[in-house]
Amino acid sequence: MPLTEPYDDRLPEEGSSVAAPEAGGDSGAGAPEPEPTPLEPEPTLPESTLPEPETGLPEPEPTLPEPVRQRIVALTAAVLPGLPADEVPVPLRRVAKFAPNRRARLGSSVIAAQLTADPLFRQRVTARVLADAGDLGAAVVEGTAPAAADPVEVAALAYLVRPRGWRELIDASGAAVRAEADSAVVAELVREAEQRATRAEHDRAVARVEAEKLRDELARVREELGQLREESRQLQRSLRETQTRERRANELLATERGRATRAAADSDAELRRARARLAEAEAAAGVAKASAKEARSVDDARLWLLLETIGQAAVGLRRELALDPVDKLPADFVADAFTDAPVTAQSGPATRARDTDDPARLDQLLALPRAHLVVDGYNVTKRGFGEMSLEQQRKRLITGLGGIAAQTGDEVTVVFDGAERMHGLPPTPRGVRVLFSRKGETADELIRRLVRAEPPGRPVVVVSSDREVADGVRRHGAYPLGADSLLRRLARS
Repeated sequence: MPLTEPYDDRLPEEGSSVAAPEAGGDSGAGAPEPEPTPLEPEPTLPESTLPEPETGLPEPEPTLPEPVRQRIVALTAAVLPGLPADEVPVPLRRVAKFAPNRRARLGSSVIAAQLTADPLFRQRVTARVLADAGDLGAAVVEGTAPAAADPVEVAALAYLVRPRGWRELIDASGAAVRAEADSAVVAELVREAEQRATRAEHDRAVARVEAEKLRDELARVREELGQLREESRQLQRSLRETQTRERRANELLATERGRATRAAADSDAELRRARARLAEAEAAAGVAKASAKEARSVDDARLWLLLETIGQAAVGLRRELALDPVDKLPADFVADAFTDAPVTAQSGPATRARDTDDPARLDQLLALPRAHLVVDGYNVTKRGFGEMSLEQQRKRLITGLGGIAAQTGDEVTVVFDGAERMHGLPPTPRGVRVLFSRKGETADELIRRLVRAEPPGRPVVVVSSDREVADGVRRHGAYPLGADSLLRRLARS
């Protein structure tokens, strides 16, 4: 599309050449001149849009209204990415890479300066803008402005195209913009005046309502004042009556004080008599205490004789049954073959188990005669010192249980998960039994078999934080305790 850029003596004439100094050389005398580089020929303008011939110095740039200047920058920023890289001035190449919403905002000053200083760049932008302007662009090229067109758009196109009379178009657009601004200001003033009038009318209505409320409030206050006066008169009458009753009460009080003095004297006499009876009762109690002490001595002698008889009977029964001391305990008879046999729960109620979370309970249970301590090995070690290797965990637990067995003399069994016996175990301390579950069996099942193998009445303590293990052994009469109780007991040793 032909451009309508007026002649500008700052543009190189058609057919002229521009000499550029060689890279790294001086432009002084004796330097060889480079080959001339032909410039792009200036587009031909139609006669209808040729600018008027200039006389003398070029006219200065017109003062643009702010909306027109912003529209020119927006049009240029929109077409800037579509220009070839060699047609974009150097200052604008970085701006062309901005996002569309930042290009016109951040590069407005650079774009405006290039449009003013570089007519060739303005021609290229104008060609792109006119291609998108349609009929409005054609009308501006002809130097006319449609009546229904936006004056800001017309002024922006006129600044870029610059047909004959383009300054008049910009002035007319400025006048239209100012007229719209004045109309907007007048409309805003009218709207504010209407709002003030509406608020004034509302305030008057509110004032009337408040006045009615105040009159009603005054009438109510007057009525309340009359009621308060009447209440004041009634209170005065009540005060006089109260004062009369007070005098009568004082007279009755004096009479009652006399009666109370006589009653206090009677009470002192009765207290002296009660103290005498108390002394007699204490003497009788001393005699009864001595009699009770003598009776208790007799009962202790009878109890000792009974226990001695029971002990001798137990010795005789052991001799009659020929029961020799055993080398194995019930836990030693929990063989591997026992896992294949069906297990039936004992029918009797579990009377020896009691659920408690008190860590001190472990010491109390281990103090029972012939107690058996069963420990869920890995459940305790992983809770207490899980940062160690499994071998170190087993060694530390077995060593600690050896100390408990030596201190209490109780039977101690520790159970670990494992398809076969582990290697590298420390020597088993005296009184400690170490068991490993076989393949297809867990340590929990082995612990339950150990508990079921014990005779009813023997105290069995199972240490495990596994709730399923605790519930299972509790049904068979064992005492379940958490792993923390044993860990604290080991830390104390």
